[in-house]
Amino acid sequence: MPGSVSPTPPTVAADDAAPSSVAVSGPAHLLRVTLLMAGSCLPILGAVLIAPVLPKMQDHFASTPGAKVLVPLALTVPALSLALLAPFAGVIVDRLGRERLLIVATVLYAVFGTAPLWLDSLGAIIAGRALVGVTEAAIMTCCTTLIGDYYSGHRRVKYLALQTMCASASATVFFVLGGAVGAAGWKAPFWVYAVSLVLAPLMASALPGRADRPAGTANEPHEPHQHPTHASAAGTPSAVASPGVRRPFPWRQLAGVCALTFFGAMVFYTVPVEMAYLLDDLGVVNSGVIGLATALASAATVAGAITFARLKRSPDPMLPGVFAVCAAGFGVMFLADTAPLLVIGAVINCLGTGMLLPALLTSAMSRLAFEDRGRGTGLWMAAFFGGEFVCPLVLLAVAAGVGSLAGAVGVLGLGAALVAAGLWAAVRRRAGDVDPRPLPERLA
Repeated sequence: MPGSVSPTPPTVAADDAAPSSVAVSGPAHLLRVTLLMAGSCLPILGAVLIAPVLPKMQDHFASTPGAKVLVPLALTVPALSLALLAPFAGVIVDRLGRERLLIVATVLYAVFGTAPLWLDSLGAIIAGRALVGVTEAAIMTCCTTLIGDYYSGHRRVKYLALQTMCASASATVFFVLGGAVGAAGWKAPFWVYAVSLVLAPLMASALPGRADRPAGTANEPHEPHQHPTHASAAGTPSAVASPGVRRPFPWRQLAGVCALTFFGAMVFYTVPVEMAYLLDDLGVVNSGVIGLATALASAATVAGAITFARLKRSPDPMLPGVFAVCAAGFGVMFLADTAPLLVIGAVINCLGTGMLLPALLTSAMSRLAFEDRGRGTGLWMAAFFGGEFVCPLVLLAVAAGVGSLAGAVGVLGLGAALVAAGLWAAVRRRAGDVDPRPLPERLA
């Protein structure tokens, strides 16, 4: 059992450690999960909310030099900030504490998010949007790290999958909300960012703090309690690091997951970004049809996340199959000569991406001990949002080379198939060393 003392302790994964003394049932638990999921949706809010009003912004700043480039940048710059700053947010999370940073960042999110309501300069608005990305980096890193702290085994898989489901579903909701509120003017959607002022005090009262941490532990104040003996990222039990003792960060183990995540983010983001253009190439220009197709793909992503959570298996052996599903979806989209066939391919692909994101994140978490989890999560976030940011640029470059966007999607599908084959070969090589049993369940 985790934490037991024996002359020759068995090798366990960091995921097996007893990560927290917090309750895993009851009203307090439900409120805690709800707040973590709501916090995880704030970066999605920042990414899509103002998309429907970009044409109105373009008209408003028509006389501003470079507006055709700068207005779309107002939408995308938070993701760039998040990708660049997430590793630093992870370091701060490990040093200052998760809960404290999460509350401060959630308050600042409202301040910077609503700033365009008072600003008239397009340059100032973009600067404010960049600061929104800074707070998003802290919020997303903290929420994901806390999920890893509070839960282990299958519960961790369940809530990381739930995080993906909430993010995917909220993207559609926020897009519709932005369009509806935007009818009152291009500035109106920015009021929605103030919702984080409701979340911050609830987080301060509901997330476990010093009172939940037994006396005598070596952890930072305001953090969930770690068992005195827990698994290290290398897979062998070790004592909690005492002051002045440095443990090596598992760079090598995390590097492979982050590289996969960078590529996986491009796979994940292709359908949401390019679906409208692919439909347009097939002659579909009705915005209602395009919206319905995007909604179907988004629903498939949620279904994939649910499927992943219900499988109750370790993530690494699943990754080859998940990438293969994504590749199959891209293959159908590449061959599609009608809109219905294109939508079928997108649904297949998004079913795979719904499993892909929690699989990659769970795989990364399983390699991180408590002391490294903030920094490791930040690196993972940087890889994911970095891949998301370059996705349209890569597809644009490939499309120029192969002659069409559909061709570029086909090339990406081929890449996903090659990754699936490589991962399958690696899993086969490790078959004798990998425990095929389901993830362990931490008993309350």
